[in-house]
Amino acid sequence: MMAASTSSTQSGDPGEVPARPSLVADGGGLPVRAVSSPAVETLPLVDPAALEALTEDLGVPGMSLQFARDYAAMWGQRQARLRESVQQADLDAALDAVISLKVTSAMVGGSRLAYLAQALEAALREGDLQQAPTLLSLIVLHGQETMAELQRRYDLACP
Repeated sequence: MMAASTSSTQSGDPGEVPARPSLVADGGGLPVRAVSSPAVETLPLVDPAALEALTEDLGVPGMSLQFARDYAAMWGQRQARLRESVQQADLDAALDAVISLKVTSAMVGGSRLAYLAQALEAALREGDLQQAPTLLSLIVLHGQETMAELQRRYDLACP
């Protein structure tokens, strides 16, 4: 059985922020899967090299920024679709939503979000719906941060 655990700081300093939730296996011979705050947060919210590569691949100036604008504008829909499919335990719809999120996040340079989407995809493929809510929470948190960073970095005016 998989369980979510929250670690806290060791020193007890009231100024320190506790780590975000991590996922660990609690036995049964299952592999340990950890999506810890330090591992996730070492990845950039937005890696500009990915959007630069997309610009080169497309060969059309401005098209990659339009892609980033559309990606950011669709965040609410993507998030809602993923959340609903996970809550309804609709594995096919959840996989479709999370793979779409993973691929488009990677294309636009959303490294953290792509990493978390990949972790959720792996959990879903293993049929482990117990990890899904915690991963979904992390996706929502880092997704909002990613959209804000994209808008800030590229001055995206989303419709």
